[in-house]
Amino acid sequence: MKKILMLAALCLLAQAAFAQKEYGLTFSSLVNDNLTLENAIRLGLENNSKFLAAKQEIIIAEQKVTEAKFRYLPQFSLQGTATWYDLDYPMVLPDAVANRFLPGNGYYGDKDQFYGVGITATQYLYSGGRIRSTLRFAQANLKQVQSRYESVKNAVVLDIKKSFAGLLYAQQNAQLTQHVWELAQKWNASSASHSIWAKMRMQNALSQLQSAQKQAENDLKKANLAMLVSLNKELNARVTIRGDFSPVKTDWDLPHLTLWAMEFRPELKAAIYALETDDIAIDLALSRRYPDVILNASYEKLGANTLEDQNRQISLAVRLPLSYNFSTQVTEKKAQQQKSSLSRAAIEDTIRVQVAENFEQMSFWQQEVLARQNAYREMDALLKQAQRQPKNGAESLEALQAYLQTAQRYLQAVKENLSAKADLEWAIGQDLQ
Repeated sequence: MKKILMLAALCLLAQAAFAQKEYGLTFSSLVNDNLTLENAIRLGLENNSKFLAAKQEIIIAEQKVTEAKFRYLPQFSLQGTATWYDLDYPMVLPDAVANRFLPGNGYYGDKDQFYGVGITATQYLYSGGRIRSTLRFAQANLKQVQSRYESVKNAVVLDIKKSFAGLLYAQQNAQLTQHVWELAQKWNASSASHSIWAKMRMQNALSQLQSAQKQAENDLKKANLAMLVSLNKELNARVTIRGDFSPVKTDWDLPHLTLWAMEFRPELKAAIYALETDDIAIDLALSRRYPDVILNASYEKLGANTLEDQNRQISLAVRLPLSYNFSTQVTEKKAQQQKSSLSRAAIEDTIRVQVAENFEQMSFWQQEVLARQNAYREMDALLKQAQRQPKNGAESLEALQAYLQTAQRYLQAVKENLSAKADLEWAIGQDLQ
């Protein structure tokens, strides 16, 4: 009872911890202005060929499941034949024309043609579990394909999240450096004449601030290009985004996140389903020891001119295939099962490492960003005071440099914080709320 209560509580915590977002193909690729993160993800998925191909694989796997179900139903065939012959000896027509027997010349008088129409039904009464195993195999394959689809989607979502955070950072950095460069020009113009040494320091500071502004412009262009690539848009397209560029955090501990990763990561699910298909493959190989019991019935009308004759039959057949590779196939499937089991264990270890690494990265940046935020706020308050004070040449410009470096360090920390969150969400397999 306690275990049941603990499991129920864990499920409730999981629902509270993760925002179950289903990013579907519901966003128009013609909309490129003021994209939110969610709409950017939908747009990126809509344009991503790997994601769309994975979706088609699901459709293919679903049809294979339907085909496997049809094997439980009787198989019907309807066939008509018209044969002109000249025989010195009776013969049986090939299987393609219904294995029909022709008695030879003279049996139907002087007729040298023969016609027939018939319907045949075949039903497997017993197949040693092969039909059931085939259906189970198709269903397990569908689950594998769905897991691979989720893996592709998670990879696309991670790429877009990082590009989105990078573009937000580049926009903020470009605005910051442009503002600082304008202040530097204004302060330089209002500064009184100084010694040659002070002028050299002022020129150096101005040069560095201008370089920072140009570098920020170039970084913004690169971030725009990265966003277009992530969205699979034309490289000359125009895309604008909007979002909250502020620190985020998570309060969940590593054991909980690792446990949920074991539940949500599609790579592990795919490995589990691969192991299931190997189990079914062994059952299929072993089922060859058992015979098929087949019921066959047919009805046909035949004759030389008028189809006046009738044939009706019902047959019950038992067929046991004898093959040389029975034992080798069983051994092969068992080895494949062991290989899949080892692969699953390796994937579990890899996921634990990925969660731990990204959790530590997230923990560092959610603390570091707060420290840099406090430093930036203090520096920003000092800058506001400095704007009301007389400007002191090189000293004022060097103070602007210090302000810019502090502000950029904070913006960089926010970017790393958002990227760490995206990496942690990918490692878990779900979005953190």
